[in-house]
Amino acid sequence: MAPISPRRALRRSVYLPWARIPAGRMVELPGRGSTYVTDTPGPTPGAPTVVLLHALGCTGLLTWYPAVEPLARRFRVVTLDQRWHGRGIHSEDFSLRDCADDVAALLDVLELEQVIVAGYSMGGIVAQRVWRQHPDRVGGLVLAATSDRFQVNPAERAFFAGMGISMLATRQLSRSRTAVRATRSAARALALEPRDVHDWAMHEFRSTSPWAVGQALAALGRHHSRPWLGRIDVPTAVVVTCRDHVIPSSRQVALARAIPGATTHEVDAGHAACVLDAERFVPAAVEAVVTVQARRRDRRPKVS
Repeated sequence: MAPISPRRALRRSVYLPWARIPAGRMVELPGRGSTYVTDTPGPTPGAPTVVLLHALGCTGLLTWYPAVEPLARRFRVVTLDQRWHGRGIHSEDFSLRDCADDVAALLDVLELEQVIVAGYSMGGIVAQRVWRQHPDRVGGLVLAATSDRFQVNPAERAFFAGMGISMLATRQLSRSRTAVRATRSAARALALEPRDVHDWAMHEFRSTSPWAVGQALAALGRHHSRPWLGRIDVPTAVVVTCRDHVIPSSRQVALARAIPGATTHEVDAGHAACVLDAERFVPAAVEAVVTVQARRRDRRPKVS
């Protein structure tokens, strides 16, 4: 019997929702590099903007594509590929601090102020850092399927310690021309017109190299925002994936409780809810963004 191709296996084992894939472009962030950005207009020229940050090993669109059109009925919607992911910036090292600075640089290029920053999983960690490093640019936060820290229990500490050793061992490999060339070759494949959403998703998934995932995972292991979460002073919503085996829902709820006034929006689904349970996740994500925007509006001083 002939082996089943990954594409056919994906079609057989995973249901991917259909949604329009917005067109994007490469955007130069001065002094930083180029990344792939989509910028979907809202219902009016002055619609508020939400910037969507993706999960580990994904791209901006692969994480958020089912939510873009529903959000665009109320908001201008921006996605980008973060460093070492998809067609994102290729730098010597990966750091969450750089990822947050990249978001601020993109806001400069797009001439945007006071946006809502929404992040899924790793993107939620980056969103926290965007507020920490550029509080004047953030009007609200939506944190989905994420946490304030890792290495909470002995198993996680052992995992991330091993990951750190592995990253040291592969440090030169990840910087080699071969590794970078392989990653960029995969990214170029994204320019192909997909025949259906499964083809497109496979191209998106393959556009991020294993080295990128390893470096990003090691950086996540070093993240710890609990000491300053209580100082977050913008409206915040936390979308809790209640059947999450990657980031337990109890940790997501604890994140919400640590942020003053944060609302919670529950989704009865696992860690891949953004796509695999999009029919449950997308309404909760839209509700979370709308709630944050309503609270922003209520905060604005009334003109007498």
